[in-house]
Amino acid sequence: MSDLQDRVHLSNSAVLGGLFFSARMKRIFSDSALVQSWLDAEVGLARGQADVGVIPAAAAEAIAAAAHAVDFDLDEMGREVMATAHPLVPIIREFSKAAGVGGAYVHLGATTQDITDTGLVLQTKAGLELVDTLLRELIDLLAGLALEHRDLAMVGRTHAQHALPITLGLKFAVILSECERHVERLENVRSRVLVGQLGGAVGSMAALGPDGFAVQERMNAHLGLATPDVPWHTARDGFAETVSILAMVSATCGKIANEIRVLQRTEVAELEEPFTAGKVGSSTMPHKRNPMFAEFMIANAILAREKPASMLAAMLQEHERDMSMWGVEWTVVPDSFQLSAGLLERSAFLLRGLIVHPENIHRNLHQLGDLMLSEVAMMALARDLGKSEAHEVVYRASMKAWDSGSSLTGLLLEDVAVTESSVDGDELASLMVPEKYVGASPELVDRALARTRLRKQREDAERAID
Repeated sequence: MSDLQDRVHLSNSAVLGGLFFSARMKRIFSDSALVQSWLDAEVGLARGQADVGVIPAAAAEAIAAAAHAVDFDLDEMGREVMATAHPLVPIIREFSKAAGVGGAYVHLGATTQDITDTGLVLQTKAGLELVDTLLRELIDLLAGLALEHRDLAMVGRTHAQHALPITLGLKFAVILSECERHVERLENVRSRVLVGQLGGAVGSMAALGPDGFAVQERMNAHLGLATPDVPWHTARDGFAETVSILAMVSATCGKIANEIRVLQRTEVAELEEPFTAGKVGSSTMPHKRNPMFAEFMIANAILAREKPASMLAAMLQEHERDMSMWGVEWTVVPDSFQLSAGLLERSAFLLRGLIVHPENIHRNLHQLGDLMLSEVAMMALARDLGKSEAHEVVYRASMKAWDSGSSLTGLLLEDVAVTESSVDGDELASLMVPEKYVGASPELVDRALARTRLRKQREDAERAID
């Protein structure tokens, strides 16, 4: 079989993988990176033990000098894992040989899960940094679009029907605020998930003796991780929370894609995903300009939102630990990071090249004439009639306008309840203009942009202090 035929996971597909996954994130969770994270954890352990005097400093340095995944035959390691039915022992054996004088001290006092958990945390740390970077890039694009289209009146839709006018800027501002909350979530989860693991066989740290706490602190210090109150072999809430946040980020990206997709419909045609010569919409209909990138993103978001369920299942651990749930995490965590990063990259691509059609936005805004301004009329009449009666009056006129195609304003002025009120034809005519009834949409955009600016200023100040 060819190399292409051997690839069974979408993330490894040379044909389809580029439509879904992030190449940068794939490198963080590659086999080589996985093994390197385990080696780094072993180095952190050795250096922590050397700091405390448990092992010679020279041994720790020899261990560090041998900790390079590129020097290991990963195919051979895979065969040995199959033969031993153990994920780490083959690595430890080869690592011990490569470490020379330090080999006798490799993995001293640790259990397999200490190393694999800590390794996954190190990968998660790198993954969160990339997701955070990509999310901030998306926020900048959303902020730019919100500001650019702050005052562009368009149809606001509820239940897929014309509702009331908003501005296109407000649509972007809503997503901008959602993404700002994702930044907060990513920041907050770090303290709960970026925590090293060193508990020994049953989490009691017995093999480390009286130096256990000191070794634990020094190991994590070398790795740039926090130290937990207790080992967390069976407490998987940190990974479950992380995956849930990634799924939420992915869902936001999916929402962006879906909004572009539905607004690109031929009969709507207000927004359009980037188009360049050579992009093909159909193999049989050459005229088509389908929202293919957006559609792939929606599929991607569906895949991402399934992951938290698996992680919640993986939280159901038995006794002090076993290996039943490790395989779930080893699949779900990398996939979640790759899917979310891929979605963020493609969301940025969509927004960076987004095509806005102001003429179609204006056409659709006036498609119903003054009928879309029924709320304006109701609020004006409510001054004299009260809300309930005003709603009934405008409702009757609106239903007639739907059926007859007549002007809502004209039908209202035929109703005695209106003619006897203080609202006259001139006032109604001045009120029933879609561009005038966008409410606080521009100011809401300003508030969303202000929040982003304040967050950036705060972060700049914190960096200056550091």
